[in-house]
Amino acid sequence: MTANLPAAQSQDSSSRQALVMSTIAFTVCFAVWTIFSIIGVRIKQELGLNETEFGLLVGTPILTGSLVRIVLGVWTDRYGGRLVYTMTMLAAAVATFLLAFAHSYEQMLLAALGVGLAGGSFAVGVAYVSRFFPAGKQGTALGIFGVGNVGAAVTKFLAPLVLLAWGWQSVALIWAAALVVMAIVFWFTTDDDPVIRERRAGKAAPARSFWQEFAPLKNLQVWRFAFYYFFSFGAFVALSLWLPRYLIGVYGFGIATAGMIGAAYSIPASIFRAYGGVLSDRIGARTVLYWTFSVCAVATLVLSLPSADYVVRGISGPIPFHVEIGPLAFIAVASVLGFFMSLGKAAVYKHIPVYYPQSVGAVGGVVGMIGGLGGFILPIAFGALNDLTGVWSSCFMLLFLIVVSCLVWMHVTIRRMERAAEVESPSLSYATE
Repeated sequence: MTANLPAAQSQDSSSRQALVMSTIAFTVCFAVWTIFSIIGVRIKQELGLNETEFGLLVGTPILTGSLVRIVLGVWTDRYGGRLVYTMTMLAAAVATFLLAFAHSYEQMLLAALGVGLAGGSFAVGVAYVSRFFPAGKQGTALGIFGVGNVGAAVTKFLAPLVLLAWGWQSVALIWAAALVVMAIVFWFTTDDDPVIRERRAGKAAPARSFWQEFAPLKNLQVWRFAFYYFFSFGAFVALSLWLPRYLIGVYGFGIATAGMIGAAYSIPASIFRAYGGVLSDRIGARTVLYWTFSVCAVATLVLSLPSADYVVRGISGPIPFHVEIGPLAFIAVASVLGFFMSLGKAAVYKHIPVYYPQSVGAVGGVVGMIGGLGGFILPIAFGALNDLTGVWSSCFMLLFLIVVSCLVWMHVTIRRMERAAEVESPSLSYATE
């Protein structure tokens, strides 16, 4: 037993190092992934873009980061996260560097596709980190890793300062340099995951074929989890990109102030993801999701109320009054929304290594892809709704419909599972989703 102690300590140290470095790397990647939330506002002014074009620009990196997640997840299962993570960061750094030299809208869209590779790092990190921890600790570990979402707040805090001092091109160049440095540090401070090491030593079965990795995707359950993540993560990304523009348009804030306030939403929606992982391990991911969807439904309903003037026919004549959500109330409710989204993001990913332990890369990649697509589709939808309705709060009306759909689908499915379990055996206990 004492002979195994050093090996166990070495494994624990390797696990902690992998988790810490993966989280830091994901923070840098996420900061790059959401770079257009700040520089996009200045680009919109320079090119005279309408709301829909602006939504497409800020959403394009999210599209790439979403679509590549499934492929990067499978590659991570097959070749190891250390290699795939490093190469992903370097590729995204090249695209971010080239962004600084784009001049037309088309060139910026093309560069934005490459910038989006940074968002694919999430699928890499999930597959890589989960292999270092047992099932009972994976919720907490993946929750801590997900704290890297705070990179959105980093961009909102720092990018406006750099933009105002040196221009948006400098933001792209500095963020690209940060990715290169992070890729080098990550490569030299991490180890291959246990599965990859065992394969190289001939102690583990070889990797499955590429198509076998996708077999679990035939299960409707995978796509249900993906829809949950479409809201909890996709809407988070969309709001991270959209809030600066929203705050400027609704409350007349400057870009620096809007970025700081937007960070007040992003920070709780990122940091508390770790707490969501702990809660999912303790009380079950299903309970966490019930709380997430219920509170978010109330929050989005409140935020969807448009500014309006009413006239009531009183006893002594018309009584006019004005209704709107002030900036302080907006920040408070948006922070609550972000907090519960953070819990939901962790709860969704708690399911994956439990139900699909041999396919974390593929399943996690698909769930992450759909969630990321939410971050691409929703900003475009927000811009289109603004153009069509002329109502700023229409974005929250859409989010209200989505979160209510998540809540109803989850509840109906759980009730069906409970009835099926009662038919099979009244005393049957089953995994808490």
